Amino acid sequence: MNELVRLPATSIARRCSSRSFLFLIGLWLSLALGLHGTPALGQNAIVLVGSGSSVPAPLYNRWAQEYDKRNPEIQMRYLPSGTSEGIKQISHGSGDFGAGEIPLTSKEKSEGNLTDLPAVLIGIVPIYNLPDFHGDLRLSGEVLAEIFLGEIKTWNAAQISKLNPGIDLPAQAINVVNRPAGKGSNYVFTDFLSKASSKFRSQVGTSPSPKWPVGVAAERSLDMAEKVKGETGSIGYVELQYALKGNIAQAAVLNSAGKFVKASAQSITAACQAVEAPHWDNFSASLTSAPGASSFPITSFTWIYLRTASEHSPRTAGLGDFLRWMYSDGQKFAAEEGYSELPSPLLAAVKKKLQSYR
Repeated sequence: MNELVRLPATSIARRCSSRSFLFLIGLWLSLALGLHGTPALGQNAIVLVGSGSSVPAPLYNRWAQEYDKRNPEIQMRYLPSGTSEGIKQISHGSGDFGAGEIPLTSKEKSEGNLTDLPAVLIGIVPIYNLPDFHGDLRLSGEVLAEIFLGEIKTWNAAQISKLNPGIDLPAQAINVVNRPAGKGSNYVFTDFLSKASSKFRSQVGTSPSPKWPVGVAAERSLDMAEKVKGETGSIGYVELQYALKGNIAQAAVLNSAGKFVKASAQSITAACQAVEAPHWDNFSASLTSAPGASSFPITSFTWIYLRTASEHSPRTAGLGDFLRWMYSDGQKFAAEEGYSELPSPLLAAVKKKLQSYR
């Protein structure tokens, strides 16, 4: 992995777009202010910097807090900027790693000397605000696609009522909340909807930057959770732990085995196992619509993006130390923060692959 080169501002400005330059300025200001209340660091301290999706941001923040306790001379910081921006930054040589839910393309890997590895498992869950509704709402990928295409407009529409027999749904308008361009949760959610609906696949498709025909945008995952929680009749999608911590209702989703399943550590792990076992070294680009009666159908990896070209330096050694910790002691904090740890066989395969990138 390349060392993060410390260039003067004029050199950085020539190499990066104005947006990237502003990103770096903000990054330096954040480090100068000392995120997480970390004491002032010594002159020789290494501060590893990552950026990317807000989906795993609470976990990376927890990792920073716990990892920083080990050695004051090696610290870590993470800035949520969106998955696409995280890929852009690491591709341009900014920072030490990126993070997000979009698997790298072959072109991105070859041109940027990059690789991606699964960090933890996530579930993107449909969340909704129907205060007078009691019970678990059931939704299918096809119905969700029609809602996010703007074709189903009310909560008591026949398509939703059919999935929820015997339940009195309100004759209330559906207020759609989505995410803007460049977001990893967009990629996972549209991947699932594209598999469930040929109409959605042809009109929108799988993308981190879908052209949503309806809805209002929420910039960050936390914004999505707050918008849905604050507006009656709304529906959106967010990583499971945001729904749990915000006490926001999540729908049970019809999986490929014909079962309605809610996201949980068990159902998310079941989806991964159904796709990755028995070899555990595929690191599949898509875990959505996994087979199996227990599988939650909107499951994904969140990835860490790393440079493959390496130079021996204290910074490279520091990044290697963080990665070894992240894939050992660090995994237990995933569960504590509401994410799902990588299954043991998959974790072993990731560690094996990581050996060649140190």
